[in-house]
Parts: sequence; C-alpha cells; structure tokens
Amino acid sequence: MIKVSQGDLDMMRMLFDRYHLKIFNFLLKMTRDRVISQDITQEVFYKAIKYKTSYKNGKFSSWIFTIARNVFSDHYQKSKSSPKRLDDFEYKTMSEETDHIEQNEVKQQLDQALNQLSDSDRELVIMNRYQGIKYNEIAEIVGSTEGAVKTKVHRAIHKLKGYYLQNA
Repeated sequence: MIKVSQGDLDMMRMLFDRYHLKIFNFLLKMTRDRVISQDITQEVFYKAIKYKTSYKNGKFSSWIFTIARNVFSDHYQKSKSSPKRLDDFEYKTMSEETDHIEQNEVKQQLDQALNQLSDSDRELVIMNRYQGIKYNEIAEIVGSTEGAVKTKVHRAIHKLKGYYLQNA
C-alpha cells in the first residue's frame, strides 16, 4: 500500500486480489444481499485508491476494513432514509427463497441467530470468527482496546449461542 500511496496504482491489483473476497464476505454477512455487497466492495476499493495518501504505514487490513465499515455505515444510513420500492421487496423475497432452498438447516439457524444480534455484536463476530481478524486489529478498526474487544466478542458469542439454541 505504501507504493500505491506513492502513485504506483498497479500494486493495487495485488491488494485487491488479496483482500476483495474478505471484504465482500464481511459485507455479505452484514447486508445479507449479494448485489449490495458487490457494490459496496467496489466502493471500498475506489475509496482506498481515492484516499491513498491517508494511508500511514499501519496494518493494511485494519485500514481497508475501517474503510469497509465506513462505506457500509454510509450505505446503511442512506438506505434507511430512502423510500423502498416494491420491486426491491419482490427481488429480495425471490433471492431469499432461492437462498433458503440452497442452505442447510444448521446454516439457516446460525444465520437466524446471527441476525438477532445487534449490528455491533454481529460485526464483531463476523470480523473475528468468519474473517479471522485478530482482536488487536479489530480494536484498531473499531477504535477500542484489545481487552474491550475480547470481552465484547465473548459476550456476543454467548448471545449468539443462546439465540441459536432458541431457534434449534
């Protein structure tokens, strides 16, 4: 990323290849919508290039996930205030039915339990357990301490377990 920030944009291809699936999967778990996740992933890498000079030699994964969180948050705020169209609901219903057929029962129950978590708890669980991001990196991403993140993840996992057992 240092080379990208100095103007060598060809190096961004390597970073994109390495991180786009992780970012996409994180966003997919957050949005539960493949198309929106693809759009937001593109926006994340666009912003990474646009704001390349703001990169300050830290851990790249923390920096790119911070951008992803911010873009997701921006999208969520915009979608909350915009009116919903009927065809959006029809499309979402069709895709949910298709997904429902393809998923096995355990995954469905886990997804249901995950959706019952608050946005912040779900985000922590996804980053730590699904994306494999370490506590210290999550702390940097969310602007907290490593100890606080460990505690929050532990509590979120405990809640997730309770929700999962209720749905089973």
